[in-house]
Amino acid sequence: MDALMDAAQGFGVSSTHYLQTNYQDAQGLFLWVSWAADLRNTFFIFFPLWFHLQASVGIKLIWVAVIGDWLNLVFKWILFGERPYWWVHETGYYANSARPHIEQYPMTCETGPGSPSGHAMGAAGIYYTLVTSILAILTSKKTHGRRKTANRYRYLKAALWTLFCGVQVCVCLSRVFIAAHFPHQVVAGVISGVIVAEAFNRTRWIYGASMRKYFCTTLFLTSFAVGFYLLLKAVGVDLLWTMEKAQRWCVRPEWVHLDTTPFASLLRNMGTLFGLGLGLHSPLYAETKKSNSKLAKVVCVVTSLVLLHLFDSFKPPTHTAALFYLLSFSKSATVPLVTISIIPYCVSGVLNLHRKAA
Repeated sequence: MDALMDAAQGFGVSSTHYLQTNYQDAQGLFLWVSWAADLRNTFFIFFPLWFHLQASVGIKLIWVAVIGDWLNLVFKWILFGERPYWWVHETGYYANSARPHIEQYPMTCETGPGSPSGHAMGAAGIYYTLVTSILAILTSKKTHGRRKTANRYRYLKAALWTLFCGVQVCVCLSRVFIAAHFPHQVVAGVISGVIVAEAFNRTRWIYGASMRKYFCTTLFLTSFAVGFYLLLKAVGVDLLWTMEKAQRWCVRPEWVHLDTTPFASLLRNMGTLFGLGLGLHSPLYAETKKSNSKLAKVVCVVTSLVLLHLFDSFKPPTHTAALFYLLSFSKSATVPLVTISIIPYCVSGVLNLHRKAA
């Protein structure tokens, strides 16, 4: 089994070396794709955009992102996956041959285990959800019995799935290029992400979940992850074994970020889910969801994107880990709460005042 894993990981390092050597001119594109595939963009861009256009799609995006990333964390703790940028220095696989040189980039030095890829899993889950949701909306609106409409739908369906496959290939190549993952890890991530998204395509209770369910789900997921960590630590298994490797083998210490640690990811996602529940059960949301004007939706989308972009520029201080985790949870909870209740309430108030004045 070890020999098989060494062969797979050796192939992965060779793939990284090949991409970095032959496609160095595409470095900017690969780095941008890796940035764009981060789940942060789901919370700060896709969610506010889709929630105001189609609330059910926005809600599903959050659940897919949060549960998918939580499962990714558990899988990583179970599978103990290496990462290329440190494995290539520690392995004995190259004892009888030259060790390949691979470059590192600002997004290379992630601190958690590598399998499966969180970026690939998140991108697959989110884009699968978007494609299936768009097709479901079009299916409900298209006119049956008209051949021309049916042909347009087929062309659009083919185009969307082609785009989905193209995005996944780009994300996988970008993660291999920057030496953050091996090829088998990104493939596992894509498969896992699609399974999670398809599971939520068949789930209906999330659209009417009570605040109690949101609270209990957040508490359960957090407690399970922390309990799992403490249990394995008690029997001598250190689930944070990758921190030392990241700090040792990353060529620049400032590239090792606290927000890539497993617990930072956990609290960020739990904060987002809890904030979604708070927003959906806020009295402000209950008052503003009665308004369905297109103007209000457009203003809410633009306002949300601008304000959340400014809000994302606030980075919690990292000098104290506990404070960082607490502020990360609070910041993440604020994003859906503001998007769902506060911004629509303010926009509705301003538009009503404008109508009265007119």
